[in-house]
Amino acid sequence: MDSLVTAAARALASGDVLGALKHVSLRSDPPALALRGIAMARLGNFPRARDLLRRAARGFGGHEALSRARCVVAEAEVALAMRDFAAPPRALAEALAVLESHGDYGNALQARLIAARKFLLLGRLDAAASELARLDMRALTPALAAVAELTGAELAMRSLRPMPARAALARAQAAAVRSGVPELLAEVAEAAAALGRPAARRHGAPEGQAMQLDEVAALLASDTLVLDACRRGLGCAADWRPLARRPVLFALARTLAEAWPGDAQRDVLIERAFNTRRPDETHRARLRVEIGRLRALAKGLAGIEATPRGFALRPDCGRELAVLEPPIDGEQASLLALLSDGAAWSTSALALALDASQRTVQRALAELEADGRVRAIGNARTRRWLAPPLAGFTTILLLPAALALE
Repeated sequence: MDSLVTAAARALASGDVLGALKHVSLRSDPPALALRGIAMARLGNFPRARDLLRRAARGFGGHEALSRARCVVAEAEVALAMRDFAAPPRALAEALAVLESHGDYGNALQARLIAARKFLLLGRLDAAASELARLDMRALTPALAAVAELTGAELAMRSLRPMPARAALARAQAAAVRSGVPELLAEVAEAAAALGRPAARRHGAPEGQAMQLDEVAALLASDTLVLDACRRGLGCAADWRPLARRPVLFALARTLAEAWPGDAQRDVLIERAFNTRRPDETHRARLRVEIGRLRALAKGLAGIEATPRGFALRPDCGRELAVLEPPIDGEQASLLALLSDGAAWSTSALALALDASQRTVQRALAELEADGRVRAIGNARTRRWLAPPLAGFTTILLLPAALALE
């Protein structure tokens, strides 16, 4: 490796991006292309960075497998920053295997962290947790440790575990201070602010009285039967019955829960579940069928009794019942509540869950996306919608140090 490439890599490692570009801006050999790609990523020009890294990987070819694998990892990091998830996971997995076989454990840890963050952004929480569990935190640099702890904090928040989230944020803060990267410190502060925002509110509580994540987690872990209108489900402690993709049953359950300890009239149930104000005998027959399905789904948690006016929800064992609602009002609140579970939703699935037209859902999603409150992945029929990440994550690449110092 010549002196200019070495000087550029050391400049990048010290944060002098423009100084690094001065050394290699006119060169087109693979090491220089890789360093230029990382420099462009540091400057925020991700499309140009990805193009340069791809050219570098092709230049290294099969005869320099280690350098090529580093370029693949760097490109995956850039794609993650762009929120481009189209690339197959096999490329990153193969690069990880090459890095481990050559003893480059620093970049191998980086690859595993990229995979974990990608799973988290895609809403695959179990896969993200599995990848994080395989990280050796003692071997991470301070900057990578901060990103890993931020990832763990968001995973804990999405899993309604506020205490582990706070512990992870404290560790992320300490690692970010050691790294000296201002962007990481800002992301830790943003994640901490997100943890302190209202997570839900309880039906019937005074207007404006919101619940923090700790209160929501404590309620869901208690012996109280909870109808969760944020994640759309019915549960008590560890027993959870999802209703997000069964909008009719969810509408019936919510109406019955809001009427507890009294009963809900048949006409009200029909109007809420079937969206009609002129019920006839066919609606009443359908109501009996859907009540039977809800009764079977809630078995072990609550029973549903027929009353002269309609139906009443009776929690088992004399439990209390609570209804959790989204912390905000408006027609977009239900969309945000559904997306808050971290899963990727199609427009058709959201329309089904909300009992609305796809066009109505598309308009609401477009408005929310413009405000930065939701994000989309994929195109056309493969497009899916998710809540924005709690932390933006700073792109941190190990490639310059690896190229320059070996």
